[in-house]
Amino acid sequence: MQADLRRAFNAAFTDDTYPSFVRAMETRLGCPFGFRVAETPAFIPADLRAKLERAANEIVVQLCDSKRLAAMERDVPARYATPGRGSMSGVAIVDFAITRNERGELEPKLVELQGFPSLFALTCVQLHEWGKVCSRMPGMPAKWSGYFSGLTEESFIALFRRSVVGKHEPEDVILLDLHPEKQKTNPDFFATHQIAGVESVCPTTLVRDGRRLLRRRSGKLVEVKRVYHRLVFDELEKSGAKLPYDYRDELEVEWFPHPQWYFVWSKSSLPHLDHPAVPKTLRLSELGSIPKDLSRYVLKPFYSFAGGGVNVDPTEGDVAAVPADQREHWCLQEKVDYAPVIQAVDGGGVKIEVRMMFLRPDEDSKLTLATNLVRLSRGKMLGVDFNKNFTWVGGSVGMWPA
Repeated sequence: MQADLRRAFNAAFTDDTYPSFVRAMETRLGCPFGFRVAETPAFIPADLRAKLERAANEIVVQLCDSKRLAAMERDVPARYATPGRGSMSGVAIVDFAITRNERGELEPKLVELQGFPSLFALTCVQLHEWGKVCSRMPGMPAKWSGYFSGLTEESFIALFRRSVVGKHEPEDVILLDLHPEKQKTNPDFFATHQIAGVESVCPTTLVRDGRRLLRRRSGKLVEVKRVYHRLVFDELEKSGAKLPYDYRDELEVEWFPHPQWYFVWSKSSLPHLDHPAVPKTLRLSELGSIPKDLSRYVLKPFYSFAGGGVNVDPTEGDVAAVPADQREHWCLQEKVDYAPVIQAVDGGGVKIEVRMMFLRPDEDSKLTLATNLVRLSRGKMLGVDFNKNFTWVGGSVGMWPA
């Protein structure tokens, strides 16, 4: 997107640039990647960066509004009514498609929200490794950043540690996900352990002792005092896994973030927002009549994993076919026209989505916009399943000269 940097990068790109980068990442993390890493970072120019920052911060302010929060709370299922949720999440994730307006200028358009962690630690590693690659290229700056709010790599790591570990020792904290060794996001778990000292644990291996949760470490059962909660609930339900606790239980454990935020801040939040960057979103249960021009809309569930269930070309029959008892969990969302803003070395255009990532340690009164990640796509949608057999697609980061 920043033309001079793109030209310099593409001119210096060789057959070995990408495999060398992936090898460097896997060597540093000590694990292979289960998802596709893209061949390039996105070079985000200052004017677009300013728009992304402004829109992300303004949307988070609306998400924290008490009246809007009260309306969003209705989407928390009773079976996940975990005690102890505060008035603000420890994380906020705001995803923007990069589009062009009628004047041809780059504009962010919101596509998704979540009060659930993303690849914070892995993004830090990617930024570091891409910075080393780019600094060696002719005509490229020597120092790079992908951080916001005045953060550097060092201060980001400090913020991340304070957020995840809290007041505890790292060995008393766990990253919780279902069968973490099998997750495609496993490289982030390795990065989290390197950066914050926190190990990943499957919830099925925990042991309940009254109100405490215990895990095995070095052959002994030890108390878990804080949970970095990465468990995706729809994946949990599909798996049928049996947990040693119920999310409605009063447990002597701290959650980061609290599990309810998975439902409170999500795609279901979009109908409650009023911002130029937010596309029109209609909850099916509140739909008076089906819009005449459905070509302008996407039919999607509020809660899905990796783009599952999304229908980009819905018909009236598709909308009508959503069962009455599920319609409150589905929406019609105005289509967002991704612009092919990155020029690949083969001359093709690549669409991108920029994820703006916020953190809040327990003692902080507000969320801090910390870092970003980027997804590149040449398919009809951004998910992995829609970009098979393409190059210059997958996970990456947004960067700019430090």
